[in-house]
Amino acid sequence: MLHSPVSAADKRAAFRRRLAAGELLQLPGAFNPLSARLIERKGFDGVYVSGAVISADLGLPDIGLTTLSEVAGRAGQIARVTSLPTLVDADTGFGEPMNAARTVQVLEDAGVAGLHIEDQVNPKRCGHLDGKQVVDRDTAVQRIRAAVSARRDPELLIMARTDIRAIEGLPAALDRARELVDAGADAIFPEAMHDLGEYEAVREAAGVPVLANMTEFGKSDLFTRDQLASAGVSIAIYPVSLLRLAMGAAMRGLDVLRAEGTLAPVVSEMQTRAELYDLLDYAEYNRFDDGIFDFSLEGHRHS
Repeated sequence: MLHSPVSAADKRAAFRRRLAAGELLQLPGAFNPLSARLIERKGFDGVYVSGAVISADLGLPDIGLTTLSEVAGRAGQIARVTSLPTLVDADTGFGEPMNAARTVQVLEDAGVAGLHIEDQVNPKRCGHLDGKQVVDRDTAVQRIRAAVSARRDPELLIMARTDIRAIEGLPAALDRARELVDAGADAIFPEAMHDLGEYEAVREAAGVPVLANMTEFGKSDLFTRDQLASAGVSIAIYPVSLLRLAMGAAMRGLDVLRAEGTLAPVVSEMQTRAELYDLLDYAEYNRFDDGIFDFSLEGHRHS
């Protein structure tokens, strides 16, 4: 009820322990706090907050238009309602190394368990589009060093993302991964890998947990959990999947409403009132005020 009973510190410590145990953790992307609760209810290992999803939610393309305050606000809302660790896309750190340092502290205060900062130039773009550009080695390293130096809770996971694979090839990605780990990165997010062998190579080169981005319609195949685990991947994210599923269903529903003048044909596809109230833990609020949940769902058609 209300917020998670698990503290941010405990979520961070648990996240670290599970990564150290060598498990593959699956983190679907939440597009709002309610979807984060659903991710937890379905038994996943953590929640991911995608910069692309926050941009889309604001009606903007993923080209670096969102601000730190917008990302921190949504990340905090999501982190507070789930007992799972929340990993957040912090783009390029929202500016220069000093901005990256501030980003870490603001997101730490928001209660997240980890974040990743990438080596694209500003303004950035989606990692699975052509035409990306990355900063030079020194700038990339400075961003991560600044981020690590700003961390107050040593359990906060600071991950470095590199987009250099699509521009300069795998050998450059391996070199960049090593450099970012030397700068203090706890984990590496190599974007737009071509196959499982490339993930294995990054894991061997970096020597830290590696994240695989299983985004649909991208440059990487949608590997299974077992395939990723066999390649030594530690975290798999599905950043935009729930938003795409929700928007796809919304599009089809609106088409039905437009064509038939009623949503009756698709009611069976909807989350019921009872399912929504259960996910919200509505009845538990009665402990505080028996005037809130003083009704029955019996008699509600398709409840």
